[in-house]
Amino acid sequence: MKLRLSDLREQFEAAARDARDLTQGLSSAQLGWQPPAKWSIAECLDHLNSGHRILPRFDKMFAEARQQGHSGREPYRAGLLAGLYIRAAEPPVKRLRFKSPKAYRPRPNDELADALPRFLDLQEGLARRTRDAEGLDLNGLRLSSPVTRRFRMSVAEWFAFLAVHQRRHLWQARRVREHPDFPAA
Repeated sequence: MKLRLSDLREQFEAAARDARDLTQGLSSAQLGWQPPAKWSIAECLDHLNSGHRILPRFDKMFAEARQQGHSGREPYRAGLLAGLYIRAAEPPVKRLRFKSPKAYRPRPNDELADALPRFLDLQEGLARRTRDAEGLDLNGLRLSSPVTRRFRMSVAEWFAFLAVHQRRHLWQARRVREHPDFPAA
């Protein structure tokens, strides 16, 4: 799987457009409505907002890599395991479903008024990091998962995973809006 920063940046920009489109005209009650045993639209966005946690790690890693002269060129490649992980998360979700670790579960619906602005801010932050990463060896820069230190991916793979993870939960949020019991305005 070849990875290009411009493609990844476009995916983050598309996620922002999709989220605006998905939430346009919805009341806070509609954003917080949940089908049985599912997350609300606001909860899906809040879960994705946990991606803010990785931004300082990217910043530190990029600064150190520049200081040490670690340069690289596109296209970057996803390894076999990371490539399978990334592809498995692509919607429509059919196979892999995981329970989110407690630290990554959404806050209660009554605390989610800021979910969309925070999500849009995250997309700007991710797009900016794809520009900041230009010229670096993103296959050589590796980060461990915040969930388990044993699972590591390159920065290029993390960008790709974050993009697909967002598509997965925006797809999930759209299913909420299309639910037959979704409340009218």
